[in-house]
Formats: sequence, structure tokens, C-alpha cells
Amino acid sequence: MNLQTSVSHYLKFRQTLGNGLDHSAELVFRLYCRTCGPETDLAEIRPEQVRSFLDGKGPLTTYWHRKHNLLLGFYRYAVSRGHVNQSPLPILLPTRPEPFVPYLYTRGELGRLLEGTSKFQRNHVKLEAHTLRAILLLLYGAGLRVSEALRLTLGDVNLDQSLIVIRQTKFRKTRLVPLGDQLNLVMAQYAARRKKDGHPQTDEGPFFVLRSRAAVGRDTLEAAFARLRSFAEVCRTDGARYQPRLHDLRHTFASNRLLAWYREGEDVQKLLPHLATYMGHVEIASTQAYLTITPELLQEASMRFERYALGEVCHG
Repeated sequence: MNLQTSVSHYLKFRQTLGNGLDHSAELVFRLYCRTCGPETDLAEIRPEQVRSFLDGKGPLTTYWHRKHNLLLGFYRYAVSRGHVNQSPLPILLPTRPEPFVPYLYTRGELGRLLEGTSKFQRNHVKLEAHTLRAILLLLYGAGLRVSEALRLTLGDVNLDQSLIVIRQTKFRKTRLVPLGDQLNLVMAQYAARRKKDGHPQTDEGPFFVLRSRAAVGRDTLEAAFARLRSFAEVCRTDGARYQPRLHDLRHTFASNRLLAWYREGEDVQKLLPHLATYMGHVEIASTQAYLTITPELLQEASMRFERYALGEVCHG
């Protein structure tokens, strides 16, 4: 059996178990097929080919282990089905690198980014300032993934109900995301500007559009954000490999929500499942990965514990 067919069978097998892989995992398998050759017999793939795929061309990152874990499940399936006699995966694994630390934007940095949207580039560009500003506010205010925001259609955005529909997300699930009053107002202002500029008003049309009326693409957005970030002088100083990313707006949203709950005296553990649902996570563990510990969070958690401990002493 060739590689492409075996991978297709494996992905369908996972779906029938209700444990389908997300889009990023499918991209890994697509790249693996392209690297080794989709028509290559599965039994003829050599260990050195697999190692070359895992190593890639850049420095070692956690992506190496991500690819290895995906192939490990695939080859266990292939061996159990008799497609291969043994797995060509390496036995000795490199040391897992230090986990990537997301960047949390300060309020001042967010302010500079939003203010800079109308100043960092010339007027006649594909991605207009008001569109970029609306996207950034939605990513930060609703904690969306970049792909989720860019896939929104006019029919997905219900401004009367202050609600947006996120369809076929990372885990192929659809969810409803309520918007706060201020964020809903921003989206309404953008929608009004979009209509005034003569962009199509069909439900199927993209919500965020370029000057040309085409949907905003990720590459265009990433490039514009890199220039904006430089203009606003928002950068890492901790020696990390990556500069602040668009995806870090989602991390900032989650951490700020947790901090607000602490300050409001809410039961954080009880509310975490709600945050997981809002962010489109299947498991709370996925949400916890977004909750970077900050000095502010440590202080609030310490104060919460101190009040609890003093209460226990007083009632002891």
C-alpha cells in the first residue's frame, strides 16, 4: 500500500473513533507524503528519510516532537494492519527544547498598536487601516484564532444579537461567541464602513475584506502586522526566537480574563470550563496552556490564598 492511501485510511480511522486530527496535523501528514512521495510503498520508506523529515532545515523546536508523535500513532496503526512490519521512526529522540513562552501584550503596547494602524503605512494599500484595527480588536477582545477571524462571513456576524458564529474550527466544531458591548460596537462600525465602501453584502461574503473586495489572507495580515509591530516598537527583549505574534493576542485575552476573575473574587476553577468552551477548546488542559503566569496573576493568587488561609485559622 502506498503512503498516501495508508495515511488516508488512518485519518478516516481516527474520525470513526471520534478522535479525528485537527487541520494542523493533517498538514503534517500532507508534508510527509510530499517529502517521501505519495506513491511510495509504505514498506519502502527508509529510516533516514523519516529522520530527514523530522529534522527539517531549521533549528530543533517542539515541532520535531509534534511530527514524531503524529507519525508514531500512524505507524502503530500501519503495523497493526500489516501494512509494514516495523516502524522506521528513530528510537533515540532529541532532548525536548524549552517550551515556547508566548508574549503577553501590555495595555500600553496594545494602545500603540491600535493607534499605529492609521499611521504606519501609506493610504493606498491592500489591507486598510480600519480593517486591520477591527481584526486586532476582535482577536484580542474575543480571543479568536487568526484563522477563525479571517474565515468569518457576513452571515456569521449577528450584530443585533452581539454574537458571531465560528464554523468548522480547529476541531471541526461550530461554536457561538458572544461579544461585549464595546467590541460589538467596533464590529458594527466596521460593518457600516464596509457597506459604505461598496463591498458585497451577501451572507456568504467575507466579513473582513481588502480594498480589492477579496477576503483578507493570512499572509497579508501577518506581513502588515510585522510592519505595524515594528512601527509601534513592540518587541521581545528576552532573547526568544519569535517576536510578538498575532496569536499572542489570544494568549493575552486568556490571561487577562483569568486576572479579571481573580480581582472580581470569582471561583476561577469553576469558570475555567466556560473559558475553554468560549475559546473553542475540547479540553481544559488546552486552555491552561494559554494561561501564562504573570506577576499580576501571582500576586492575585497569593492574596486569594492568604485570605483563604487566614479564614481557616480564624475558624480553626
